[in-house]
Amino acid sequence: MTEPARDESEQAIARFTRALWLEEGLSENTRSAYARDLKGLAAFLAEGGRALDAARESDLLAYAAARHAGSKASSANRRLSSFKRYYRWALREGRLAQDPTLRLLNARQALRVPKTLSEAQVDALLAAPAHDTPEGVRDRAMLELLYATGLRVSELVNLPSVGLNLRDGLVRVQGKGDKERLVPLGEAAGEALQRYLAGARAELLAGPKGRSGAPPGAAGAASSLLFVSNRGGPMRREVFWRLIKRYARLAGIQRSLSPHTLRHAFATHLLNHGADLRSVQLLLGHADLSTTQIYTHVARERLRSLVEQHHPRG
Repeated sequence: MTEPARDESEQAIARFTRALWLEEGLSENTRSAYARDLKGLAAFLAEGGRALDAARESDLLAYAAARHAGSKASSANRRLSSFKRYYRWALREGRLAQDPTLRLLNARQALRVPKTLSEAQVDALLAAPAHDTPEGVRDRAMLELLYATGLRVSELVNLPSVGLNLRDGLVRVQGKGDKERLVPLGEAAGEALQRYLAGARAELLAGPKGRSGAPPGAAGAASSLLFVSNRGGPMRREVFWRLIKRYARLAGIQRSLSPHTLRHAFATHLLNHGADLRSVQLLLGHADLSTTQIYTHVARERLRSLVEQHHPRG
């Protein structure tokens, strides 16, 4: 019974993830995350000769208890979200008569406050790259653009040159689910990008001088991208991650840093200076305002300071 149940579940997961792409255009990373959660459940159910579509509420509770008893609330809620989405789809498709997740509730989570940087720390980080090398000019432009727009690191490294409009001060971004958005650029980011495009990018595309050069086809693959690596090829997320860590050390920032920290800083500093959550949601490319709610603590702190500053009884 085990193998037929496992095969049936694998086929169902493949159809479900295909539907996520065809109907909603979800990215490969997102589809893979759903599939990973469902395959874990399917493997557990197969041990008892059951397929995904034969699961009962008690099976899901038993899976959580047997395999994920010590999980963080956030991890448990992510898995439950995957299961709920699958079983809603299976119900619509007529694959089952009852949704086994209907009465399952999310675990209570503590408020997740994003790690961010002060404005002074951001200034130090942006000033860290060298100003007299092509790599330094590129890195300054990337950091300025990341902080000015709140882009995800994947959006940054895959940004095509045609997506940048310096004349109008805009960047056209292809976000999650292939959803497009326009994000305005600040003056500082525009100037850093102009310096990069004035010469550094062409030098990097040519590959390292006095060495073997870029791997075959690398420069061609990167020529349409705005940012390129030291060898003239596409810039990888992992490489940019290492660069940010290095510049954080140079800037004297002791805490752990990632490209996403600048995205949080972008949102946090906007709210500190009077932006509303809805505007920040649009700029970040969040599909749902609830995703942006992690920044509400910033808005609350700003409102509290406004009351203390301006109310006669503050």
